[in-house]
Amino acid sequence: MKVLKFGGTSVGTPQRMKDVVKLITDGEQKIVVLSAMSGTTNMLYEISDYLHKKNPVGANENINQLEEKYFQHVDDLYTTEEYKKKATEFLQQEFDYIRSFTKGIFTMFEEKIIVGQGEILSTNMVALYMQEQGLNAALLPALEFMRTDKNGEPDLEYIREKLKLIMSEEEEHEIYITQGFICRNAYGEVENLQRGGSDYSASLIGAAIGASEIQIWTDIDGMHNNDPRIVDKTSPVGQLSFEEASELAYFGAKILHPTCIQPAKFAGIPVRLLNTMDPSAPGTIISNKTQRGTIKAVAAKDNITAINITSSRMLLAYGFLRKVFEIFESYKTSIDMVTTSEVGVSVSIDNTTNLSQILNELKKLGTVTVDVDMCIICVVGDLDWHNIGFESLATETMKEVPVRMISYGGSNHNISFLVAAADKKKALQSLSNHLFNA
Repeated sequence: MKVLKFGGTSVGTPQRMKDVVKLITDGEQKIVVLSAMSGTTNMLYEISDYLHKKNPVGANENINQLEEKYFQHVDDLYTTEEYKKKATEFLQQEFDYIRSFTKGIFTMFEEKIIVGQGEILSTNMVALYMQEQGLNAALLPALEFMRTDKNGEPDLEYIREKLKLIMSEEEEHEIYITQGFICRNAYGEVENLQRGGSDYSASLIGAAIGASEIQIWTDIDGMHNNDPRIVDKTSPVGQLSFEEASELAYFGAKILHPTCIQPAKFAGIPVRLLNTMDPSAPGTIISNKTQRGTIKAVAAKDNITAINITSSRMLLAYGFLRKVFEIFESYKTSIDMVTTSEVGVSVSIDNTTNLSQILNELKKLGTVTVDVDMCIICVVGDLDWHNIGFESLATETMKEVPVRMISYGGSNHNISFLVAAADKKKALQSLSNHLFNA
């Protein structure tokens, strides 16, 4: 059995919902995970923000606007009066429920319930459409099986047992529709899996049932070898290892959330990235296999700040780096890149929330300088140091771009360059020209 996940743009209009249904009705049994219709979750966060600010009038205006949008979809999605009525009654109940949160105390608990309604809306609308078409489908509410443990981590054993039980009671169906993103915590309260959560839901479900493949359907034909929004002549990468895909996701390839494929990786289940707008495109397959001696892709991570700490106390001393890292740890700020010399250490961060406090602490250890508006350019592939010449090929390509830091050797899968944000496009285009389009 396969698990297929469709993102917000894939179910963003009634016609696209119909297109998804055509894609998934191929005679094979599968679980289909749906995101909210594009724009819905952002609107639900906006409604929650008004309620946090104790402005129920503003919240209701946004609820009315979202409600009107959904009611307009009914005539476009359904053809019979019976199912138009069913859909209208469902939507009325849903928006009355959302509206009920404007009349009481509003906390983060209520916000998590509200922002999860987008997936409930999309899955019920698609399930009703499939019923109208006479298709053999069932709706599996994610809140009945998707749960995190007391540490906030997915409870895979619970998910596995609950899914097995629920599907044994509904085993005659060809297609199972469920929600991404939403779950319950160990205490039964409604939670969510954060942004990228629908991909994570699909990966968790795939691992729980031992799926033959997990498919992530979006609006782009796989993971490209560079950013097509910035660089000319990019192309999809046919195959990536899980490590390579994780590096690209972490360093800016927005098609995939960095953590969402971990359950699939540990279960040894391949993940295929496909394009709903062009289903015939081969996309990208991600698995535990590595293609030796190849550079696969380039990605960029924006809004980086570089911090350099220089101190003669580093020379022939031990414990200095520990003190530096403990400062970042105390302010819960992760580090992307690290380079060191005999008397200095440079690090890069993407979270500057506590930057002033961090700098005050670091100045107790040495002289501190800061570079802002930086960008990490990451070259990804099988870059093991035994592959002679790969590092020189990457650095030679960057010869026309001023480089603040270089990180190589911490991973067998990437070489990272820290450059000024103003040089980002030049660096990405140069890498594409020399690595992929030569």
